[in-house]
Amino acid sequence: MKIQIITVGKLKEKYLVQGITEYVKRLGPYANISMVEVPDEKAPEVLSDAEMIQVKEKEGTRILAKISDDTYVFALAILGKQKSSEDFAAHMQDLMVYGKSKIAFVIGGSLGLSEQVLKRADEKISFGKMTLPHQLMRLVLVEQIYRAFRIMRGEPYHK
Repeated sequence: MKIQIITVGKLKEKYLVQGITEYVKRLGPYANISMVEVPDEKAPEVLSDAEMIQVKEKEGTRILAKISDDTYVFALAILGKQKSSEDFAAHMQDLMVYGKSKIAFVIGGSLGLSEQVLKRADEKISFGKMTLPHQLMRLVLVEQIYRAFRIMRGEPYHK
């Protein structure tokens, strides 16, 4: 299985890079994981609604360019469906059983995802109603993917 994690912006925090690197290494026996960073759109601190949409659209175009037509896409969105770790693992397993060998998870920038990316997504998922920094979300996501594979295989880790 090939899993892409597509994100907006460059990850600079060393502790997050180290954590993500560790989970990607642990995922090696289960899946081919690639981290894809697209540039964030430079914008002033205060934006009008129209400017926010424009920034998200430019970032969205960059994201969509990284997704092939045969990829199942999860968009991470606060209004997405929340799942338990067990439900997430079961859903991932179902995707594999039904021939989805390419999966992408998309994490937007600080303004979120464009409507075009949300429309392209096969599913919108949420990790809770609390807002997390998109950089931290990368680590949370890769840990949950690792946890899902451990649950699928009945291996120790998940408790």
